[in-house]
Amino acid sequence: MSRMKAKSIYTVEDQIRATAHVECRKDAAVIDEIPMAYKDIDKVMHAQRELVEVLHTLRQVVCVKG
Repeated sequence: MSRMKAKSIYTVEDQIRATAHVECRKDAAVIDEIPMAYKDIDKVMHAQRELVEVLHTLRQVVCVKG
């Protein structure tokens, strides 16, 4: 979704819950980086299953936005 849409529908509280396991800023200035603003990686990879082979799955632990 667009950054403007993410900012209009999500709150800082949503961001805090969604990034509880990630070391990152959790304030209104970065609400457009909330995970729900992006496509679900599992769905993306499933759609490309004939083109890719998943060897490893990574988990985000930090996000830096200046």
